[in-house]
Amino acid sequence: MKIGHWLITGLGLGYAPVASGTFGSAGAIAIAWMAWTGLHLAGYGPYAVHLPLAVLTLLATWGCVHWGPWAVEFFGKRARKPTDPGHVVLDEFAGQWLALLGLAMPDWKSALLVLAVQFFLFRVFDVIKPPPANRLERLPFGWGILLDDLAAGVYANLVGQVLFRFVL
Repeated sequence: MKIGHWLITGLGLGYAPVASGTFGSAGAIAIAWMAWTGLHLAGYGPYAVHLPLAVLTLLATWGCVHWGPWAVEFFGKRARKPTDPGHVVLDEFAGQWLALLGLAMPDWKSALLVLAVQFFLFRVFDVIKPPPANRLERLPFGWGILLDDLAAGVYANLVGQVLFRFVL
């Protein structure tokens, strides 16, 4: 389970002493930035990063559901919220990447702006958990760990789509 433990804790970011979810989201942003930079330098267009992010979102989703029951058992006994242990941040990765999908990033300035705004929006929605996200957290196994963060990612994505397409 060592690989699963390493992945479900977001490459160890889940062990941050405070705000592990924020550290997890920041890790997801760093990976998105590296993917965008590599693809941009290779000459790909403003939406090229979305295929790798979609694949990573699906893999993180699978990881949360697959390793979720183990994580609840392993971390839940000493967690503040036993059904969604704070050390588990792979769900933040999935939600954060979902928040980025479909937003154009044609140059480095716009990419940094999109990443920063979507990081902020995702964290806000992940913390306040507007309905139905607040109820999804109660689902059993890895689903409860994951679905509230995917809902926050959807909320952040919808607000980002409006902001970047019609306002900014």
